Amino acid sequence: MQPGLKLSKFMCSQTPEEAQKMKNAPYLNAVGSLQYLATITCPDIAYAVSCLARFNSMPGPKHWAAVKHLLHYCKGTIDYKLQYSGQLSTELFTTFCDASHGDCLDTGQSTGGYLTTPGGGAIGWSSKLQSFVTLSTTEAEYIAAVEAGKEILWMHNILEKMGYTSKLPSPLRIDNQSALSVTKNPEHHGQMKQLDLSFFWLKDVVDNKQILPSHIAGAEQVADLLTKALHLSKIQFCRQRMGIIA
Repeated sequence: MQPGLKLSKFMCSQTPEEAQKMKNAPYLNAVGSLQYLATITCPDIAYAVSCLARFNSMPGPKHWAAVKHLLHYCKGTIDYKLQYSGQLSTELFTTFCDASHGDCLDTGQSTGGYLTTPGGGAIGWSSKLQSFVTLSTTEAEYIAAVEAGKEILWMHNILEKMGYTSKLPSPLRIDNQSALSVTKNPEHHGQMKQLDLSFFWLKDVVDNKQILPSHIAGAEQVADLLTKALHLSKIQFCRQRMGIIA
């Protein structure tokens, strides 16, 4: 998506002419096809597709223009593919998580995303609106870390069944210092008092040394591509770190 673009339901068709034009546009078919790509092999378009799917019931010309923009991107990267090095480091995999606080203009909800990369390539990822409105960036980033933590434990279960085990805690890269501190002491953070206690389970798995949260600079955060529209240079950086190579 174009950097800075914010789509809204208020951008739906405003005139009978626009409504007729959108009636003839294959919006649902295009978004459905893109959703398949974003789920199976293309984490680099997951955020854009997640945004576009919010307007399936009543798309407008600006939404359709964003779909065509994304299709142009897909055409330009048609020879790119996920590649894995096959070499495992001391950790079986690394997980990145990020959130964009209150970025949905219609609901005020935040977009959260995570990415797991074993063997140098993405194998699990998510980009979607969080289920409720968060009151701060810290809270949004922490909820994203919780979802990433669930994915980490699921990955451990799968890899153990395949014969891969590790006694080291799995790294979780977070670019927000406040959210990082909450993963260790959520009860001491005033902004988190209204959160349901079920979200505090992340502290338990951190204390049990199953997950090791650590800070990563924003410029190095690969999950940025799952939560916001970025400039080309950052897209290229994230895409390469995801293992998407021509």
